[in-house]
Amino acid sequence: MKELHMICNAHLDPVWLWQRPEGIAEAISTFRVAADFCDEFDGFIFNHNESVLYEWVEENEPELFARIQRLVKEGKWRIMGGWYLQPDCVMPCGESFIRQIETGRKYFKEKFGVTPTTAINFDPFGHSKGLVQILKKCGYDSYVFMRPSGIDAEHDFVWRGFDGSEIIAHKLSGGYNTGKGKVINKINLALEREYADGINMTFWGIGNHGGGPSREDLKTIAETMRTHPEYCLKHSWCENYFERIDKSDLKVFDKSLNYTMIGCYTTMARIKQAHRRLENELSVCEKMLTLSGVSYDKTELEKAEKALLFCEFHDILPGTSIKAAEEDCLRLLSYGNEITERYKNKAFFKLCSGQPKAKDGEIPVLVFNLNDTSNILKAVCGENAGTVVTNE
Repeated sequence: MKELHMICNAHLDPVWLWQRPEGIAEAISTFRVAADFCDEFDGFIFNHNESVLYEWVEENEPELFARIQRLVKEGKWRIMGGWYLQPDCVMPCGESFIRQIETGRKYFKEKFGVTPTTAINFDPFGHSKGLVQILKKCGYDSYVFMRPSGIDAEHDFVWRGFDGSEIIAHKLSGGYNTGKGKVINKINLALEREYADGINMTFWGIGNHGGGPSREDLKTIAETMRTHPEYCLKHSWCENYFERIDKSDLKVFDKSLNYTMIGCYTTMARIKQAHRRLENELSVCEKMLTLSGVSYDKTELEKAEKALLFCEFHDILPGTSIKAAEEDCLRLLSYGNEITERYKNKAFFKLCSGQPKAKDGEIPVLVFNLNDTSNILKAVCGENAGTVVTNE
């Protein structure tokens, strides 16, 4: 018997051809509709990822947020992926990926008591092989992606990283969404194909700008389940699918999943430069604060971190959003840099305290050497005017 796991979701870019206020409005609207259908249709399960969207709902419509918490407890709503958002998966450094995972997982654990084990990155334009080790060490056992097409791998395969770490990866067939009333086309397409063990999953739901389930499609699914008992169609979630498949004879793929739409990696250079600057500054700032022991407001530093994470979104960092969204994100990255700069100065001057007075005719230059934590500060004297230098 063919078994089809139907994963309802609503792909929703926080920004893209719109700015953040519209993304917030669409998240609230989509979650409202999904919550209504979770209560109305027996057996229906809605799946959604990206903690930033849940934060927006929590902040702007707490009653809806509480309702979603209830649905998660009842198993009618599944937290998918568990990251802060779906970032570009080529340009950020490894530390940024860990931040994406840690920030999202911390939020979902605190607010919903769940920790997903399948990572989700449908829309990015490539996926670094270095992700495998990070995912494995963060407790993930599986990964779902859509791009690029044309790679020499089956829909389910073992993805092997640089260090030999392995996870199970699944390449989406037919995309992550469906038009209203079109879910039957995707069901038929999935059932017509041959798959190992007759098990597959398909993603459905209105969305390239939110939407999710429709009443029409839910009725179609219910009717298809009733009239085709020879198939096992079920509302499901990713972890359930990966538990069901036979993993004993999957082929190994040991390359990066790159590239597609490569032109985006040469556009909007200001975003890319500002992102790398904040990525580096945040790392330096955290190390300086740790070494100095200076007190600071952790929530402020979290704001800088979330500014970085938001601007790593796969339609921001690669440069595929509208001009207005680009300008918004440049301001956000500058905001993050302002926070880190203030705390770097605070830590530096704390580290400078207690240094001996300069001798007559000498001007001290104090240098923070990030690469020599055993000898953090060195006083360098000379006849020329000195400046404070950070070695990054």
